[in-house]
Amino acid sequence: MTHNSALLKIRTLSPLLVVAAGLLAYHNSFKGAFVHDDFGSIAQNPTIRHLWPIGPCLSPPHRDGITVGGRPLINLSLAVNYALGGLQVWGYHALNLTVHILAGLTLLGIMRRTFLQPALRERFGAAANELALATAVLWTVHPLTTEAVTYVIQRAESIMGLFYLLTLYCFIRGTGSERSRVWYGLSVAACALGMASKEVMASAPVMVLLYDRTFLSGSFREAWRRRWPLYLALAGTWILLGVVLVSGQLPTTLIIARRLGYSWWEYLATEPGVILYYLRLSVWPSPLCVCHPWPIVKTWSSVLPPAIVVMILLGASGWAWRTRPVWGFVGAWFFLILAPTSSVIPLHDLIYEHRMYLSLAAVVSLVVAGLYSLVGKRSFVVFVAMAVGLGFLTSRRNQDYRSEITLWSDTVAKFPDDADPHYKLGVALQRAGRIQGATAQYEQALRINPRTAEAHWNLGNGLREVGKAVEAMGQYEQALRLEPDFAEAHNNLGVALAQAGRLPEAIKHYERAVQIDPSLADAQNNLGTVLLRDGKVEEAIRHYDQAVRIEPDNARAQFNLGVALEQAGKLQQAIGHYEQAAQINPDFARAHVSLGNTLFEAGEFDRAIDQYQQALHIIPDYADAHNNFGGALLRLGRVREAIEHFEQAVHIVPGMVEAHYNLGVALEQDGQIEKAIDQYQQVLRLKPNHVEAQTRLERLQAGR
Repeated sequence: MTHNSALLKIRTLSPLLVVAAGLLAYHNSFKGAFVHDDFGSIAQNPTIRHLWPIGPCLSPPHRDGITVGGRPLINLSLAVNYALGGLQVWGYHALNLTVHILAGLTLLGIMRRTFLQPALRERFGAAANELALATAVLWTVHPLTTEAVTYVIQRAESIMGLFYLLTLYCFIRGTGSERSRVWYGLSVAACALGMASKEVMASAPVMVLLYDRTFLSGSFREAWRRRWPLYLALAGTWILLGVVLVSGQLPTTLIIARRLGYSWWEYLATEPGVILYYLRLSVWPSPLCVCHPWPIVKTWSSVLPPAIVVMILLGASGWAWRTRPVWGFVGAWFFLILAPTSSVIPLHDLIYEHRMYLSLAAVVSLVVAGLYSLVGKRSFVVFVAMAVGLGFLTSRRNQDYRSEITLWSDTVAKFPDDADPHYKLGVALQRAGRIQGATAQYEQALRINPRTAEAHWNLGNGLREVGKAVEAMGQYEQALRLEPDFAEAHNNLGVALAQAGRLPEAIKHYERAVQIDPSLADAQNNLGTVLLRDGKVEEAIRHYDQAVRIEPDNARAQFNLGVALEQAGKLQQAIGHYEQAAQINPDFARAHVSLGNTLFEAGEFDRAIDQYQQALHIIPDYADAHNNFGGALLRLGRVREAIEHFEQAVHIVPGMVEAHYNLGVALEQDGQIEKAIDQYQQVLRLKPNHVEAQTRLERLQAGR
């Protein structure tokens, strides 16, 4: 085999090897469950339920820093998944892995063409295909990328990463192609799509310019002279990013920043240590964890050592721009991509592994080029060994995502002295119905850090679920002492107060909750319920309507709005919302009964009877459904059938006054006078002041 044919074979097989490496490393990721932020962004996200009209898909919710907020393309990708398979998790993992492998293939193309550029050709050109393959495979199988691949909602990082790489790849292809305009157009399109995916994409136009200066034009002036229309077009995608930020993510991020308890300066001073930790994880990926505890630095002795090291690295990158621009570009790639999450705006979490998704490519390429420079072709044996080892670690890390409980149990095992993992494990256990275990984790979190408002709140939730309402109120109140604007705590304290019959106090907390967060549908719904109970029907309708606008797929809110509208005499509107509730949750028997009642009142008898039958199919022993069904049949003159359903109702609930009375009326109409008298007497034993039963009884007894 000639040298050229061997190179051709490697070049042909390289994409297949990248795909195979990705599939092997992530073969077990399909078993992963929804975890943590997946619930708010996917399972509880009403905007992904329908692909058409597309408007809602491109307008994701942005409450409380939800991951899809301000990222329309990510929300659209979730809507596609939902359209294809609902909430079957494996489909979401399949799309995540597809995106990651495509990113690996794009990196392969970038690296092969980069190693063949004049600045690197003499040193690396002969092994360009092999070195590009090594870089792409090592990056694809590196366990530091698992969070962006196996943690479903962090596809925000991998999708953005794919478009970031495509922006650069299409630019590189355009510089050496006769169809440069097509490739440049694709580069701009990829850049725009990336801007609609995640804010980190902001540096992509700059990186393209830096690549041009480093590998192609030799200077910024020459790069601008050759391709200024392209750079204007790429810069134009920042407008799209600005619109996306203002409409969604930025306002929420700023709200969170105000609630963090630390300043921008403290965040910035802490991040050098985080950056060095990222570098360590790149070289030695352990421990990998979905939640790395990291304290805010408060003293100069804590700030200076990592800050000095990072400044040296930044200085080295700047110096390299003048003497060795290639290495300066590698440094710029690493630092510019990390910059938005490591300096600009304080975020809730100081450190997240997925933030290294793209920056890791700089570290891997530096390691590959460095080893090859040191030991030549013998380095390929090392690369194979590294790929096998890293792939094994990635596969093992995927096991931690089997369930939310295993993920947070792993975190607790790695960081037992940090409160947050205990709190998150408690949430996972509570979601699984393991209240006792959840309560124990919340209590442990509070022993470590008594000032964790969310732990107090969730401990209150757990206590309320096991009937300890008074203790639950104490926990909610403690959460509000720590964080007075905690909307969910106000809402849940309102629930506990309402259950205790303290409606005026409950109303105050519900009102405060919706004042703090008008998009909290549960609080809007709960406020509507206590207002309706207090006889304030129109006010209740207003809050129920707001709840269903926020969460159109909330069956309970749709039903409650129907109840309020029915009480207001707006039967047709009530019917529509009862139908919505029954459509969202076909097993919502009470919605079927209420819909049947309203339809009957509106004169739609056949449809009403069908709803009663559906309710009884769901719950055969539903006494109210039997009673109401009997009432409908009685009004239609089907007396014998009505008697059967009334008898079923009083058999299921012997103390049901209304069913006994209705049975008496039906028996009277059927000529069974003695049995009717018995039923009226039963009514009066249960409710002595029942006027209608007394009147009918006296009339029947007088006619004997």
